[in-house]
Amino acid sequence: MIYFDYAATTPVDQRVLNVMLPYFRESFGNPSSVHRLGQKAETAVDQAREKVSTVLHCKPEEIIFTSCGTEADNLALRGAAMARRAASGEKWILTARTEHHAVSKTAEQLEKEYGFLLEWLDMDQYGAVTPESLSKAVCNHTSIASVMYANNEIGTINPIPELAEIARVNNILFHTDAVQAAAYLDVNVEKLGVDLLSLGGHKFYGPKGVGALYVRKGTKLLEHMTGGGQEFGLRAGTQNVPYIIGFAEALRLAAEERENRTTHVKPLRDHIIGKVLETIPDSQLTGHPKSRLPNHASFVFKDVDGNLLLQMLDSAGFACSSGSACKTGNPEPSEVITSLGYSRDWALGSLRVTLGVDSTPEQVDSFLNTLPALVEKARKLRN
Repeated sequence: MIYFDYAATTPVDQRVLNVMLPYFRESFGNPSSVHRLGQKAETAVDQAREKVSTVLHCKPEEIIFTSCGTEADNLALRGAAMARRAASGEKWILTARTEHHAVSKTAEQLEKEYGFLLEWLDMDQYGAVTPESLSKAVCNHTSIASVMYANNEIGTINPIPELAEIARVNNILFHTDAVQAAAYLDVNVEKLGVDLLSLGGHKFYGPKGVGALYVRKGTKLLEHMTGGGQEFGLRAGTQNVPYIIGFAEALRLAAEERENRTTHVKPLRDHIIGKVLETIPDSQLTGHPKSRLPNHASFVFKDVDGNLLLQMLDSAGFACSSGSACKTGNPEPSEVITSLGYSRDWALGSLRVTLGVDSTPEQVDSFLNTLPALVEKARKLRN
């Protein structure tokens, strides 16, 4: 099986697994326990927090460990919106329809169930939120804006430093979902200028089931889970020590090896994009042609059932995705694709091909030799 779905998840790096293993049995203590096994676990969590803060260029106490990127998004958006409204009455939330559901569904819930006001930001033809659209949407009662760093479905990179600066000038909190971006983009929060930033470990060769939220010092959040007061009182519950250690090591390696990993995948990505558009009629690249994740190629094919195409690719030995991994199996077109203005006959035929450290030129050539005939077959079956 040739795996081209690295945006959905990645295998755990052996080096990451190696640092995790001792904390399942030998050093299994609860970080909240007073005895030496507990202290050893607490020290390991503290060291992991420092490792993450070094990559993000922030203070260790600004890192909150969570169970995943989705939880980090929820804590950021719901926690900040609730705290801000309680403090100053502001209740407008700004975000985009291209966001991961962890953000967009949370924003919709805050509007429907908690009385917040929600405005969807305009996007350009590539699915990017422009500084102009954010400036236009800002009002005196805006609480928080949330714009993802890089889109998981179409790969477009948003101009986060410029957007964060607009928010700062207008005294608005700014959150970015960097879950998809962290594998290949710099997550230095000082350069980005954000108040809140979400990460998920399994997108950069760490384990599933662990994430983190950066919270700029002084940013107030309503606590997400109440209980024993772990994670500075914002996320109670016994820390998942081995996973936190794995997360930190995976993030360190992603930052350290970013240039080499990018150099490896970018030419392969460009080859896929060029060949697909050249060899398959009625095909279009989705997302920005240049300002996109270096491992990410995404397309729409007219008059193709995307899920059928995925099944055919799977039978041929290729693991790909149709838009977001969270959308697989859904017969409706992706909201991200439809928000770009594609009609249903195009939007249903989306395909996402994402590369990783184990991808090879031979695998790419095999895929490119197989795909055109499968798209043609899928069109015939649909008609």
